[in-house]
Amino acid sequence: MKWNHYKSKLLLRYTVSYLSIFLVPLIFLTVIIYQNAVDNLRKEIEQKNVNQLAQAKTVIDERMKELQDIASRIAYDEQLTPYRVQHPYFSREAIAALDKYKATNAIISELFLYIRGDERIYSTQGMEHLDVFTDRYKFQRWKPEALYRELNETQQPAVRPAESVTQSALVQKSLLTYMVPITPNKPYPHGTVLYFIDESSLTGLIDSVLGDFQGMTVIFDEQGRALAANAHRETIDDADTSSLARLGPGIHSIRLGGVSHSVVSVRSDANGWTYVTSMPSDQFFSRIFHIQTFILMVFTVVMAVGTLIAVLLARRQYFPISDLMEFAKSNKRGAAAPDAGTGNELEWIRETLRDYSSRIDVQEPYARNQSLYMLLKYGADNDLPLQLMETLGIRFEHTHYFAVYLCWNGAPGPKDGGERRVPAEPFTDASLPDLDAHAYGIELPHPDRLALIVGFRAKEESPPPARVRAIVGELRRIAGESYDTLPAFGVGTVYPDPTDMNQSYVEATSAFESRVSSEAGSVAYFDELAHFRDPNEAFWLPKDVPLKLAQSLKQGNFDVAARMISAALTSIRTSAAPMPLLRCICFDLLNTILKTASELGIRDVVQSLPQAATFESLEELEEKLFGLAASVCAQVERKLETEERFLLDRIMAYIDENYADYALSLESIAEKYAVSASYFSRSFKEKAGINFSKYLWQKRLDEVMRQLKCSGDPLKDIIARVGYLDAPNFIRKFKKETGMTPGQYRKLYGNQESAAALAEE
Repeated sequence: MKWNHYKSKLLLRYTVSYLSIFLVPLIFLTVIIYQNAVDNLRKEIEQKNVNQLAQAKTVIDERMKELQDIASRIAYDEQLTPYRVQHPYFSREAIAALDKYKATNAIISELFLYIRGDERIYSTQGMEHLDVFTDRYKFQRWKPEALYRELNETQQPAVRPAESVTQSALVQKSLLTYMVPITPNKPYPHGTVLYFIDESSLTGLIDSVLGDFQGMTVIFDEQGRALAANAHRETIDDADTSSLARLGPGIHSIRLGGVSHSVVSVRSDANGWTYVTSMPSDQFFSRIFHIQTFILMVFTVVMAVGTLIAVLLARRQYFPISDLMEFAKSNKRGAAAPDAGTGNELEWIRETLRDYSSRIDVQEPYARNQSLYMLLKYGADNDLPLQLMETLGIRFEHTHYFAVYLCWNGAPGPKDGGERRVPAEPFTDASLPDLDAHAYGIELPHPDRLALIVGFRAKEESPPPARVRAIVGELRRIAGESYDTLPAFGVGTVYPDPTDMNQSYVEATSAFESRVSSEAGSVAYFDELAHFRDPNEAFWLPKDVPLKLAQSLKQGNFDVAARMISAALTSIRTSAAPMPLLRCICFDLLNTILKTASELGIRDVVQSLPQAATFESLEELEEKLFGLAASVCAQVERKLETEERFLLDRIMAYIDENYADYALSLESIAEKYAVSASYFSRSFKEKAGINFSKYLWQKRLDEVMRQLKCSGDPLKDIIARVGYLDAPNFIRKFKKETGMTPGQYRKLYGNQESAAALAEE
C-alpha cells in the first residue's frame, strides 16, 4: 500500500515546522548580530580611546616629570644659587638661566624661583616683589596669604587645579600651578620652583593624541580634584564630575546629565592622576548606518535561501521515516498496513518502540543485577559508570556504603510456605527510612547466596559502626519475615564511595568465612575480625590484610589484592621490629598468597617460590608479590570463564534435548544446575544472543514448522508434542511471527514437502 496521502500530510507538516524552526531563530540571530555589531563597534571605539588616552597619559607624565627634573637642575645650577640670584650683578644671568629652563618644556606658561624667607621672587621677566600675585597675577580663589605660606612651607611637589587668573587686569587665563620645593629630597628646602601651566596646554596634549574625539576630557589628581578639563561643546555639573572621579580604571557606561555616556578612565602610576574621557552613546549609533544596510541585505538573502532549504529538508525528511517504517514492518511480519483512519507511519514506529520498551522493562532487573554485581566485583575499574546506572534506577545518594554477604544453608523458601521467590526479591530495592538507609540486592551465581550494597547518611549522634549494626539488625528482621530460614551474614567495613564496594565485598566474604558461629542468622563483622589482635602479636601484620588478600585472590580481584599487598608492605616499612622479624613477616605475606593458590588448585605458582623468596628490598618484594597475585587472579578468572562456558554448553545441550518438556523453564534449569535464575538468564543471553524464553519459543516454532511441512498430524497434537499447552495462544504468536496461520503455512509449504517425501520413498 502506498503512503502518498500520509506523505503529503507529513510533507506539509515538516515544511511548516522547518520554516518555523528556521525563521524564529533567524530573526533572533539577526537581532543578536546587529546588537553584536553595535557592541563591537562600541568596544572598538572605546578601546581606541583607552589606547589613545593611555598614550596621552604617558605624554603628560613625561612633561610633568620634566618639570621635576627642571626643578632639580635649578636647585644645583650655580647661576641660580641664593647668592647669585640676589646679587645685583649676577641676577641678570639668573633671569636668563630661568628663561632657558622655561623654553625646554612646552607646557610652562611662566616659571618662578622663590628663595624662602625673601620678599622677592624671580621669574623669566626679572626680579619682582611678591606683590606680583596681587598686581599682575590675580587668582580667583587662591588668596595671596595662602600662596605666600605654601611657597615657604611646601615640602613635597604639589599641583593646584586650574582656576581663572587675571593677567595685567585685561587677560584671563585658566592656569594650573605646580610647586616643587628645592633642593629636592632634602628635609629643609631652601626654595620653591613655581610653574604656571596653561590648562589648554594639558588638554591640548590630550586632544592632539585623541584626534577627532567628540566628548569631554578631564584630568583628576590623586585626591579626585579636577585639575584640567575640556568640554568639547558638552556641559557637565559638579555632581557628574565627582562621579567621574570615583570611577576606577577601565571602560564604563553611566548617565551624565540624564544622557547615557561611555566613559574611559586611565590611572597614572607615576603621579596617581586619573585621565577620563566621556562621550554620549548616541555617537556610536551615528556610525552604524552602513552596518544596518549590510545586515538587511544579508537577512534577505539568507531568508530566501533558508526557505528553499527548509522545503528541501521537508521533502527529504520522509526518507528516514520510510526506513524506520520498513524496520517496523520487518519486526511485525505479516501485519497489514494501517488504513487511512487508523494511523500513519509515526504511529507504527511508536508501536515498535513500545514493544522494545516492554522488552527493556523485562530485561531491566537483570541489567540492574549485572551492574551491581560488576560494581561489587571490580569497584572503580567497573566498565559501567555510576551515571549510567542511574538510568537503571540505581542511585548512590548517601555518604557511606558497605557490602553485606548472605548465605543460606540450602536454598531459601518463603515464610508463608507459598511459591518460592527470587532470594533477592525482598532486598531488590529496599528502603529503610527510619535509618535513612537504602539497600540494593544482588543475586550471586550460587542460588543460596546473596549480596547487598547498603548506603546510609552519617549522623553526628550515631557513629558509622553503630549505624551499620542497626541497619544489619533491620536487614536481619526483613530476612526473618521473608524466608523460612535465616541466612548467615558477613558484613564489610564502611567506605565513603560506592566504587570501593569491591573492597567491602571482599571484607564481607572474609568475615563470613571467618565467622565463629555457623548458626543460621549469625552475623560476622569484618571490623571486629580486623581489630582483634593478640597482644603478643602487636608487631605483626594487621589481621585484615591476610584475610582480604586471601579472599580477593579467591575471587580473582587483583585490584583489592594489590591494595592489600601495598598496605602490608607499608605497615612493614613503618614497623620498628628487628630486620629478621620483618623478613619473617614478609614470608608470612608470601605464604598467604601461596597457600591461597594451593587451595584454589593453582600449582604452577609454587614454581615461582624460589624467585619470590629471594629479594633485596621491599620494593623488589612488592613487585614480585604483585606478579604472583596477578598470576593467581588471572588463572581464577580463566577458570571461572571456562567453568561458565562448560556449564552453559551443558545447559544448551539439555535445552535442545528437552525443549518439548512443557515444565521446562528458566527457574527449573537454574535449580537443576545450582545457579541463580538471574545469573543463568544473563549468561544465556550473552552466549545465545537472545533470552531464554525467545530461544525456547524459536526451538518449538521451528519444530512445529518442520512437522507442518512433513506430516499431516492435527495441529493440536503437533503443538502439544513440542511442549506448548495453550494452542490458541501459540496460533496467535505463530501468526504474529510468520504473518500467516499454521493452516495457511501448511497449505503453502506442506504439499510440496509431502510430495517430495513420497517421491523419495
